[in-house]
Amino acid sequence: MDPDQLPALETDRLRLRAPTAEDVDFIAALYARPEVVRFLGDGRTERTREQALARIERYRSFAGEATGVWLASCAVDGGPRGIMLLKPIPLSAGADSGTEQEIEIGWHLHPEAQGRGYAAEAAEALIEHARDRGLEQLLAVAHPENRASHRVAERIGMTHRGTTDRYYDTTVELFTLEL
Repeated sequence: MDPDQLPALETDRLRLRAPTAEDVDFIAALYARPEVVRFLGDGRTERTREQALARIERYRSFAGEATGVWLASCAVDGGPRGIMLLKPIPLSAGADSGTEQEIEIGWHLHPEAQGRGYAAEAAEALIEHARDRGLEQLLAVAHPENRASHRVAERIGMTHRGTTDRYYDTTVELFTLEL
């Protein structure tokens, strides 16, 4: 799917849309913050515009009928708050792929936007989008120490399934939501 055709989603306080190259400064600032990336991948920050542009292009590549990555911005002032993800989850090396592609829901919020309910609010919009597109289940994974993400997953009705090493070649806490 053309990323520019990714549907815009709205909540009471947020507008979600596909990120574009015009968002490079926000993306660069977001992923340059150690408190944002400490539980993501190898925890390394990305500090250049080139890295931010590459991330935007990678995010745009996830645009599909039911999947995508959205930039969440404030409905009132338009200021960006974070990134919301609904994408295929990468399996760890050697993990059995099963019969269906597993779809992950996730959130990366700017520290100034954390603790205000934005992640859960935007996630509810993604859940509705996923339901409307016929998905049957969503997964969320979080670093075992990322208690804030655990709380968001539980707040949106996900069930904690314990730890697993099935995804991202690391041990994560797994949450599921039947749609």
